[in-house]
Amino acid sequence: MPSLAERQADFAAALLDPARRMPLGLVGPDGENSARRFAVYRNNVSVALIDALAANFPATRRIVGEEFFRAMARTHALLEPPDSPILLDYGAGFPDFIARFAAAGSLPYLADVARIERAWTEAYHAPEGSPLDPAMLSCIPGDEAAELCFMLHPSVRIVRSQFPALTIWRMNVADGVPAPVNLDSGGEDALVTRPDAEVEVRSVPAGGAEFIKALAQGHRLVEAAKAGLHKSAQFDLAANLTALLGAGVFVGSRPATSTNHRVGSHTR
Repeated sequence: MPSLAERQADFAAALLDPARRMPLGLVGPDGENSARRFAVYRNNVSVALIDALAANFPATRRIVGEEFFRAMARTHALLEPPDSPILLDYGAGFPDFIARFAAAGSLPYLADVARIERAWTEAYHAPEGSPLDPAMLSCIPGDEAAELCFMLHPSVRIVRSQFPALTIWRMNVADGVPAPVNLDSGGEDALVTRPDAEVEVRSVPAGGAEFIKALAQGHRLVEAAKAGLHKSAQFDLAANLTALLGAGVFVGSRPATSTNHRVGSHTR
């Protein structure tokens, strides 16, 4: 006799896989096997997962069309069912799945567009943070500022792509208008953050992604600047720092030699 845990696992697996038989022991009000009722329940679960992905990846859906998207989402749901009852956050593995999905191979940028959408969802649900007031740094001498470590807003995400994925994403959200895009025009890095109530998605200049990544890892400003310059000789520290401060990317800073003094605050 299967244990309760085994029966529950069999039931869950059968819900997501239409090729599996109906679990034994399921009966309707009449006491007979209820394959039809189970089929309806199975279909409802599948539709709910597909709808959740459609809501979280609207640009991806618009690019490939409703029919293709739902078929792709159905396959993903079968292979990677949710690990949480909160479907608003479902789809963490969807971008990587798209990258492996053979039928989407003619759209090599699609997975990166989906990664931007996933970053948007993560930023939207990230903890709150109070952006650093740029004026608070103006009184710090330049040599001291170079030694500062900056703390990033919890919502900050960077999405890198060898394709113009950010441009394509913008064309396919809200009132964007799709247009021809030269896939050989170069890659784009996107910065996703939510300094206030709304999620913002911005383009990051060459070297900017490395700069932000180094700061996120706790490196000093001078070390992060070197990382940006290593990527691109055109990296402009002043321009990047000004833009990031304006975007509310930072919630605080501290001297590298201290863990007590902070400029600004970090609210979780």
